[in-house]
Formats: sequence, structure tokens, C-alpha cells
Amino acid sequence: MRQWMPISSSPKARLALAAVAAFGTRPFAEVGVAELAADADVTTGALYHHFGSKLGLYAFVRDDVERRLLDRVEGALATAAGDEATARIVPAIVVGFDFAVREGFLHLLDAPPPGAEADRLVETLRSAAPTASPVLADILAAALRAAVHAVGAGADADDARDALQSLAVHGSADRPGRDF
Repeated sequence: MRQWMPISSSPKARLALAAVAAFGTRPFAEVGVAELAADADVTTGALYHHFGSKLGLYAFVRDDVERRLLDRVEGALATAAGDEATARIVPAIVVGFDFAVREGFLHLLDAPPPGAEADRLVETLRSAAPTASPVLADILAAALRAAVHAVGAGADADDARDALQSLAVHGSADRPGRDF
């Protein structure tokens, strides 16, 4: 078992599971502390004890969900073929998109982590294509998050997925000798 996840029957784990469900389907501001505690069958004091605040709980589950996303993206990158950065990275971000949609993590993964010093998604994508344009990873990470956000706002998941896949088609073909 991953070290960052508590045992599922503990109050801390029940809070984390309730938070994943709530923050995955609704924006942070729309989720209340009392609701989270009630969904986890704990007191609000337990939330403050384990996480310090609603933001602390959000950061905990956001970090866990992002790690799961990165595990999938890294796995897809490891199996990707192609010489051009977009040919390797776009299929990996589609894998990440499919994961976020399937698991209902739309509002957890539709933006960079708040207050983080570094964006781990951008770093992961940048390491997959270190010789590509210096902003390629930033742009493709933003595209993944925009597609997740669009689905969270009601867009059709297949349309958003198609849009991400079209990045590989339009990427380097329009600019010979360049990766995007």
C-alpha cells in the first residue's frame, strides 16, 4: 500500500475518501466542513485534528490524486514511441485525462496545485521531452487541465478527449523541424 494513504477504516481515511468524492465533483468553495465530516461519519473536530483545516484536507487529497495521475502518465510515457515530443506526450496526457474523467476527479485536477512550489505534471512532461520547446510541457499540462475543466463544466468527455488527441495531429506537422 502507498504510504501517503491512511488505512481506509480510520477517521483520517474516511475524511480523505469523503473529500475525494466531494472535491472531485464540486469546486473547493462549494464544499463545507460540516458536510465533509458528516459524509465521513466523524466530527468537524476530527477534520481539524487530522488536517488542520479544509484547505489542509484538500491539499492532502489533491496531492494523492495528482500522484495517481502522474503514475498513469509516467507509465504511458514509458511505453510511448516516437521521435517527436508531441508523439510521445499527447497519448500520455490522454491517459491522464481518461483517468481523471473515469474516477470523477474533475475539480481536483483541473488546475495546478494551489500554493505548490513546482508543478509535478509539468516536470513529468518536461522530463519526457527535455530537448523540446521550453514551454511545450507547460502548454500540454494546461491542455490536459483545460480538458478536465471543460468536462467538469459540462462538456462532453469524448469531445474533450478528441481535442487533446488533435494536439498530436496539429503539433509538429505544421512546423517541420520543431516539436510543436
